[in-house]
Amino acid sequence: MAVKIDKKIKGYSVVTPEDKARQAEVAKAEAVKREAAEAAEAQASNVIQMHERIERPETLIGSTYKLKTPLFEHALYVTINDIVLNAGSEFEQRRPFEIFINSKNMDHFQWIVALTRIMSAVFRKGGDVTFLVEEMKAVFDPRGGYFKAGGVYMPSLVAELGSIVEDHLKSIGMIKDPEMSEAQRKLIAEKRAAYAALDSKKNSEISPAGAPPVVEAPVVTDDRSGELFPEPRVRPERREEDVEVTGDGGVSFPPSATMCHKCNTKALVIMDGCATCLNCGYSKCG
Repeated sequence: MAVKIDKKIKGYSVVTPEDKARQAEVAKAEAVKREAAEAAEAQASNVIQMHERIERPETLIGSTYKLKTPLFEHALYVTINDIVLNAGSEFEQRRPFEIFINSKNMDHFQWIVALTRIMSAVFRKGGDVTFLVEEMKAVFDPRGGYFKAGGVYMPSLVAELGSIVEDHLKSIGMIKDPEMSEAQRKLIAEKRAAYAALDSKKNSEISPAGAPPVVEAPVVTDDRSGELFPEPRVRPERREEDVEVTGDGGVSFPPSATMCHKCNTKALVIMDGCATCLNCGYSKCG
């Protein structure tokens, strides 16, 4: 078959049988890749996502969290039930379906029922429901917040409910907890070790190890005989801080620590004239 060339030939190459075989392999790989992508897309289109038309099954998987606050005597019990979508497949996932709050204290019954019904409706609506966490944690009580166990500050009861929802969404994989970098972990460990060494040094300077308590002997008069005799009195030693505030992960922070505005934990101490957090590593001096 004759082919007429209308343009000037600038270069040429000879196609060998090996080149033809390589081109065929590349074309075959691209076809297989395209078929796999089409199959994955078709399979993904059959994946069930959370939406409000999904009917509630007879049985749901749930978790109950105990919430004890200093606001009132009785504890709150928060139950979050999850529905399992695409069970048994590679697309299996748990999504929150409903939430209930129970307590012996009926003072807050009205707004708690309203809050749980609205939250359950948002859960069943589907989509990204993680925004509820930030909205609830941003609620502040005009009467002031409180510190829960571990020294973490909670601005309101609703904020602590939001913290519980956050922990639950992390447990089912809806919220990814950012892991602390190795450098950050090392920095925090160094800060804690430096503060512990500084505190030990202060204690040794004020009260040397093994030193007996100082005894003073003021003169006291006996009203009956009029004689003078010394009355021993023991001056209390300076002791280590008796109470420790336990932070996240079982880490203990000194009770004299103040709240860190970054992690809302009572772990901010003064080191070398600079406010430093022993929980997250924040330093006012940078």
